[in-house]
Amino acid sequence: MPPETADRGARPQALDAPTVAAAFQVTAAENAGANAIRTRDDEVSISWGEYAERVRAVAAGLAALGVGRGDTVGIMLTNRPEFHLADTAAMHLGATPFSVYNTLTAEQIEFLVADAGCRVVFTEAAFLATVLAVRDAVDALEHVVVVDGEAGEGTISLAELEAMGEEGFDFEAAWRAVEPGDFATLIYTSGTTGPPKGVQLTHANVMAAFNSFDEVLRLSSDSRLVSWLPMAHIAERNATHYAPIAFGAGVTCCPDPRQVVAYLTEVRPHWFFAVPRVWEKLKAALEIGIAADPDPARQQAVDRAIELGRQKVEIEQGGGDLPADLAAEHARAEEQVLSELRQRVGLDQLLIANVGAAPTPRETIEFFLAMGVPLAELWGLSETTGVGSCNLPGAIRLGTVGPAAPGVELKLADDGEVLMRGGTVMAGYRNAPEKTAEAIDSEGWLHTGDVGEFDADGYLRIVDRKKELIINAAGKNMSPANIEAKIKAASPLIGQVCAVGDNRPYNVALIVLDADVAPVFAQQHGIEDGSLEQLAAEPAIRAEIDAAVERGNAGLSRVEQVKKFELLPREWLPGGDELTPTMKLKRRPIERKYEAEIERLYA
Repeated sequence: MPPETADRGARPQALDAPTVAAAFQVTAAENAGANAIRTRDDEVSISWGEYAERVRAVAAGLAALGVGRGDTVGIMLTNRPEFHLADTAAMHLGATPFSVYNTLTAEQIEFLVADAGCRVVFTEAAFLATVLAVRDAVDALEHVVVVDGEAGEGTISLAELEAMGEEGFDFEAAWRAVEPGDFATLIYTSGTTGPPKGVQLTHANVMAAFNSFDEVLRLSSDSRLVSWLPMAHIAERNATHYAPIAFGAGVTCCPDPRQVVAYLTEVRPHWFFAVPRVWEKLKAALEIGIAADPDPARQQAVDRAIELGRQKVEIEQGGGDLPADLAAEHARAEEQVLSELRQRVGLDQLLIANVGAAPTPRETIEFFLAMGVPLAELWGLSETTGVGSCNLPGAIRLGTVGPAAPGVELKLADDGEVLMRGGTVMAGYRNAPEKTAEAIDSEGWLHTGDVGEFDADGYLRIVDRKKELIINAAGKNMSPANIEAKIKAASPLIGQVCAVGDNRPYNVALIVLDADVAPVFAQQHGIEDGSLEQLAAEPAIRAEIDAAVERGNAGLSRVEQVKKFELLPREWLPGGDELTPTMKLKRRPIERKYEAEIERLYA
């Protein structure tokens, strides 16, 4: 645990601010000389003082374009410093910035821009053609600002925007006029069951979220963070955009999420959030690396150290005390092996690490806890500003997403749906009052759509999405996410699993190979063609997947078990037909696309 984070001293003054803009001003003034935003190797390094000056200039430029309170500003960028400048500047005008997933098509972006009524979009050269196509199709979109390089015809460069602000523009009056009820951002839902909905989050929502997080995270101006997930995701926007504004933490921008592990070893973050698939892949990579160690004695030492960690986790989870001999052996393993292993992957300075946005196999969390990485599940929605429940450092309970977060009320409806009330619950869906009324009842309870259970100590376990539960032909209710997690955890070869069985006599599954692990497996087994199309037909691969399904089924009740599966000869990519940009399964589109394969499994 980093001592400067754990013992930070006084509570950050920015948390008492009424708006995110006011919080930014407090933090920037208090930390003017400290680093706020950087890129790898400090190719770009921006202090809080410089950040504030750039925000003032960008805000003045936006005002010159006619952007003011209540307007919306779109941002389609990778994780780069300019995102923070554009988003924060728009907020200071009382405008509502929102992010667009970079994997979306022009048609999908048209829907978002039209729904938001967006007048200005920030983008970069890589996405410019798509954004210009959207501008041609959406009348409301007037200006495109390109943040890298020279502007082309019909666009504005970021430098030009910063230079066009009027000298008489009263920046301080603008940000002081922003009110807690103004919208700080729109978060568009991933659209697993239909068109995305624009979640309207106010400045008051965001400030309530960080007053809640403060009791869990204890971040400070000494904290280091890595920005790498899409900023259209509430978790990333919270973790590496709003959190620095609240706590003064420094952010390193990682524009290519495939490179995040390399960034971890350089930055050694104090807080790190990732979706389950990232932790699963990191676990698989570590296990492959350990197994491939040419030094048998070192390999044995690592295996024993992790096994000792597992035993420690198991005893602690059961509420017991470690026997003295186990405690002594584990202490030696921690000093000689585990601490070095964490350092090797850049996870040695963590105050806490979190996983969420989808179900996480218990085995994955257990592995990292055994390594000494404080990995904890949390749960929250876009509609709740990412806040809901969270396992606390030192009180992590496997299989749960923790107790209610500070400032949050949780309860279960009669059918098990989790209801939430508190200052982080959204103002409503944009342009959809009927959907807002369906989601938030007259007493202020948000109906989350998740089915859950509480244990005796108030720890919440999420069963599944209410609309995604499998109800088989015999009327048995099952969680597809639980089935999929068991199967995925059985082999690193498995990249994705989609369980099917609603109104059917038994469960089947569509399985996709992991695009990183499968070629390594092929090489180890003398298979020359490492393409997923070829590997899906290889007997050795089929045998391993067969065995993995059998192992996964062993952890399921008979009615939950997967009776047959189809190994698909392709990869499922975020933002594609099968996965949302945040890697959630698009169940209904999957079932439609692979209808023939599914029907064969029931033939």
